[in-house]
Amino acid sequence: MDISRKTDYALRMLSELVRSEGGIISVRAASEKDNIPYSFARSIQHDLVRAGIIESTRGSRGGMRLAVDPRRTTVRQVVEAIQGPIYISSCDTVGGHEGPCPFRSECHYNPIWCEAERILRDYFDSVTLYQVVCEHKHPMLDEGSHFRLADASEAPRDVPSAR
Repeated sequence: MDISRKTDYALRMLSELVRSEGGIISVRAASEKDNIPYSFARSIQHDLVRAGIIESTRGSRGGMRLAVDPRRTTVRQVVEAIQGPIYISSCDTVGGHEGPCPFRSECHYNPIWCEAERILRDYFDSVTLYQVVCEHKHPMLDEGSHFRLADASEAPRDVPSAR
């Protein structure tokens, strides 16, 4: 699974809104602060409004503000609002006429991909926007196979690229 540039930008814009604590921020100000092309930021704004995550107002004092509680809105909700459901594989759509893979029932790897998807969904569901932005928390897998929230000192700074 790739986190798209659009999702990355949406999360950056939402971080500005979470920090504003209910205030209104112009799309232009958010795009400039986070180095997002303005036209792309406008497109993201429309997607976030359509998903019910932000509200948008027009006019000289217009802009955008959160329509959700950042203490209850998970990273998964935002990721899926922007780029759709989280998938690791395309087992459901690689068969003829966009149907499931014809080898799915006998595939040795399908259970691995399904479990990886579940783990990733649970991971993104285990942390809210507020926890990430204001508390600087991130989920980590503990020894009991559950996610716990850790602070920034427990995370590696750089994520190695898979490419």
